[in-house]
Amino acid sequence: MRSLLSSEIACVVVLTLIDLPERRPLQMWRFEDAPVIRVGRATDNDVVISHSLISRHHLELRSPPEPNQPWQLISTGRNGTFLNGLLTCGGPVRDGALIQLAHNGPLLQFQLEMKRSPSRRPRADSRGLAREAIAPSACRHSGNPPGNTFCIHCGYPVAPLMRLRHYQILRILGQGGMGTTYLAWDERRAIAAMHNPTEALVVLKEMNADMVRLTKARELFEREARVLQTLRHPGIPQFFEFFAEGDRQYLTMELIPGQDLDTWIQRHGPVSLPLALDWIVQVGWILDYLHCLNPPVIHRDIKPANLMLRHRDRRIFLLDFGAVKESGTPWATRIGAEHYSAPEQTQGKPRTQSDLYALGTTLVFLLTGKSPRTFCRDEGTGYRLRAEEIPGFSPQLQSILMRLTEPDPRQRYQTAREAIGALQACRESG
Repeated sequence: MRSLLSSEIACVVVLTLIDLPERRPLQMWRFEDAPVIRVGRATDNDVVISHSLISRHHLELRSPPEPNQPWQLISTGRNGTFLNGLLTCGGPVRDGALIQLAHNGPLLQFQLEMKRSPSRRPRADSRGLAREAIAPSACRHSGNPPGNTFCIHCGYPVAPLMRLRHYQILRILGQGGMGTTYLAWDERRAIAAMHNPTEALVVLKEMNADMVRLTKARELFEREARVLQTLRHPGIPQFFEFFAEGDRQYLTMELIPGQDLDTWIQRHGPVSLPLALDWIVQVGWILDYLHCLNPPVIHRDIKPANLMLRHRDRRIFLLDFGAVKESGTPWATRIGAEHYSAPEQTQGKPRTQSDLYALGTTLVFLLTGKSPRTFCRDEGTGYRLRAEEIPGFSPQLQSILMRLTEPDPRQRYQTAREAIGALQACRESG
């Protein structure tokens, strides 16, 4: 009976990694007729999740011997496993169950789908487990909570705001003077993603309507796309596409699931010196990459709101290249974040050392939770950061901050690598 049924009906297990604060899907795995699904931190698992609370081999999900019996969970994680909120060593897992890997650890949703087997054999991954290829289509599932962006059953968009070419616009991520960014669903990438439809999520940036008529604004938007297209760095989102539709211009890039450092500090307060230095050093290496290009690239908008802390691995990403400028091109536009930008940048004369100035003011915000201007004094020729007046800062840290934020760019660290060396020495000295 089982062999006859198995030849006609395929059991698809869907495991969805859920973002705890927002209850939205972050990643999805699908397995068709898999006898065992292994979950853990080690790379030889079927579902690999990098998290400090997860054991190398945290749990197994085993298929039932008979079609009408439930799947079985076996927990081997050192920090325990919670099934629907209850600590468990093992037991039956039913459709819709929530599995938390350790207390306050990542949350997985377990779902079952029954489908008729296709005439061809599904493709198998490196472990021999068949994974279903997913074609992009409109979600038709019922029972989704009001306001859900994604279907809790299949992970596909429920009610897109609009459609633009092969993109489904899901919601607004942010709005600025130059443009508006949206969370979008790329149908072409959904086809390529196969077993993981969340990989089709992208950021789509649209130039605002009132900016379209301004020649300089269009030049900046096109420059952002041109420069992004050439960048290859693990701390910079990947560029996908630039296109025009009607009188509007658009660009799409990689989505980084995380939280910007401005929001993070507002919610959690100032961070410890080791953590702040770790974040700033990561930004420093991104700047080192940009400044060493030919010609050097100046970001011109380094600030906490443009630094994204990715949830998955706590890596820092540098966002928003709308103000980017190639060194050596004519000076003109005065662009910069108030309280963070270097004096010469506000005068329309940026240089690579201008980004290092903003690195220093950003570090002050991370450590104090206050605007850097709070610790600046007017010296007649302009404002100057007085690091020695910030409580709790060591003389070594004060010296680094004073040099990073020297009003004269010739007196600052001249390269990002030089600044990184000083910051790392401060971190190692405790």
